[in-house]
Amino acid sequence: MDLCITKSWEMNNNSYIITGPTSGIGYATALALAKHGNLILVGRNEQKLQEVKKTIETSGGCAFTVVCDLSDIHSVRSAAKEIIALGLPVKGLLNNAGIMPSKPGKNAQGWDITFATNHLGTFAFTEALASMLPDGANILTVASAIEDPERKPAKIMGMKGGRFLSVAASAGGEWKAGGSKMPGIDAYATSKQCILAATLALARQDLRLHYNALEPGITRGTNLGGEDTPAFLRFLFGHLMAIIPPFSRFSSTPQKTARVIVQLLSSDTGKTGIYFDEKGKPMLASEQVRQPEFQDLVLSETRALLLAIK
Repeated sequence: MDLCITKSWEMNNNSYIITGPTSGIGYATALALAKHGNLILVGRNEQKLQEVKKTIETSGGCAFTVVCDLSDIHSVRSAAKEIIALGLPVKGLLNNAGIMPSKPGKNAQGWDITFATNHLGTFAFTEALASMLPDGANILTVASAIEDPERKPAKIMGMKGGRFLSVAASAGGEWKAGGSKMPGIDAYATSKQCILAATLALARQDLRLHYNALEPGITRGTNLGGEDTPAFLRFLFGHLMAIIPPFSRFSSTPQKTARVIVQLLSSDTGKTGIYFDEKGKPMLASEQVRQPEFQDLVLSETRALLLAIK
């Protein structure tokens, strides 16, 4: 048996699952959270996962790696089974992985790659693991205020918020007309709009677990999905906007965001259904996302679409 697993049960250690732990916010959070329990690192690149695992274990922590492409529903389901088979006591799940490519692409199921990764895959991963999580476990999903058309920084940049027509339309790469002229933004904003709405719906429907979301702010030092995101977008959102007013008031760093995430994931306060800002304070989602009817619509349509994938 893996020595980390043996140690986990002997010490009754908490374990935490993190998607996207090899860079940016995910990497900073992995290093910080390793001080609070064992980590299950979930990502696409096995070599990078092993490097993070080595860093954590060199510092005395325990980490396990699970290779998963969140854009591929079959990969998501396989990864969830692998995690469940570990049999570890999991206190928290951080849905951090996300992409923002400027050019449209398709996943293994033929869906829009951005929507599939940021919403459908993340949702499927959460649902597949929910039954194995103990009562009171924390599920925290990284959202984005770009989904809100009234968010001042987004408006200044010419962004129009989430452009939702339906979950099926979004999976097909179709968005409400009149969106942003910036490539890839409508897909990204809509994917974040939907995962935020689904998170809030789950918080109302599943009282056994605690579902919350986090707006990480304009974060310096993150690559927003690595090779899936063009260099100019990484520079714009990860560096330039973080230092220029009025955007700078929402700026953060991976290390600052990691501290907020660790506090929320390890908390025993029982808070659920809250959308937190980059400082860990409650904030409002867009008017549309705040509507329970919209939340329930996204939830039901997402489940229906995923159910059709055998």
